[in-house]
Amino acid sequence: MNTPTFAAALLTVMRKEWLDFFRDRRTFLLSLLMAPLLYPLIFLGIGKLTQLRAETQLEKPLSVPVVGLERAPNLIGFLASYGIQARPAPADIEARVRAQQEDLALAIDPDFAKDWAAGRPAKVDIITDTTRRNGDVKVARVSKVLEGYSNGVGAMRLLVRGINPAVATPLHVGTRDMATPEAKNSQFMAVLLPMILTIFAFIGGAHLAMDTTAGERERQSLEPLLATPAPRAALVGGKMLAATALGLATLLLILVSFKASASLASGLARQMDVSWPAMAKLLLALLPLVLIGTALMTALAAGAKSMKEAQSHIMWLMLLPMLPAYGLMAYPLKDTALWQYAVPFLAQNQLIQKITRGEAASPAQWAVYLACALALAALLWALAVWRYRQEKLAISA
Repeated sequence: MNTPTFAAALLTVMRKEWLDFFRDRRTFLLSLLMAPLLYPLIFLGIGKLTQLRAETQLEKPLSVPVVGLERAPNLIGFLASYGIQARPAPADIEARVRAQQEDLALAIDPDFAKDWAAGRPAKVDIITDTTRRNGDVKVARVSKVLEGYSNGVGAMRLLVRGINPAVATPLHVGTRDMATPEAKNSQFMAVLLPMILTIFAFIGGAHLAMDTTAGERERQSLEPLLATPAPRAALVGGKMLAATALGLATLLLILVSFKASASLASGLARQMDVSWPAMAKLLLALLPLVLIGTALMTALAAGAKSMKEAQSHIMWLMLLPMLPAYGLMAYPLKDTALWQYAVPFLAQNQLIQKITRGEAASPAQWAVYLACALALAALLWALAVWRYRQEKLAISA
């Protein structure tokens, strides 16, 4: 029997795995279409929830319980002019705020009128729980109105005394925002979008990678394949290529659904950079992650005796792409250091944010990222080949 060439064996194994996987139409369609169909629901749902939150907490009238409502009638009238309706607060208002029965409340100091008449700062407390995010928009809205009232009254007091209010403002501090329009409009997805895309890219071909190794071992169909004269590296390469092709097809559909979702979404999401050049850059940024994910899953599945054992790795594998996002939330990093583009998942996170913000990564950043990512994929492929060369792999569960 003639020994097949490496390329011929690789393509033959890849074709065989694709045909076997395609025969199970339901599993094939679920693996290929689940993520692309799920992504628009997540994307559009988050956009809709953000819009509803802005409408309910910023635009609609806001009812706020006030302790000592009768102590500052002018202040209460000013709040009402901005859609903030005051109502008497119950005696247990602090407990109600702590129990999330109220998002916030105001407490007017008993000496408010005396301090106000004497020209001293009159005290008003905002009662809220800063560890709860459900009321932060309402707190910011009330704080801004109170600050405006304080500044306006202060200016009037100076004018009455014949003093120009500008004297009390020695500095006029302005802000020049250098963020691009795309960066401003994609802030709400800055953490979630890289996490979603990296997870889907990383595990897109996981099911096929597990089925072609642990699944065949469980079905006792792997031993005849290992008995062929084909090189083990070609067998691993063919199985990995089949899983990579599935992951790449899923990734392409996800990017198309991402572009369509951003186009259909309302508000800020619609103004993100979802041009075709941006989609091509996202594909280039995520493709090495598909290779890394399939190579790692193939190596792990080669050590599993059953499909169930191989599937147990999915839980911790899904956590890996989330770690950089959580880390950046606690300790934000500038994306200028080259070492970040050598770290798996962190590199993809930084690149995805750059692309959706309408910024351009430098050639050095792309070079470091692609070199390190492809080197890691090659190392994991070598690990999978080493596992395939172990004789115990042919022993079924």
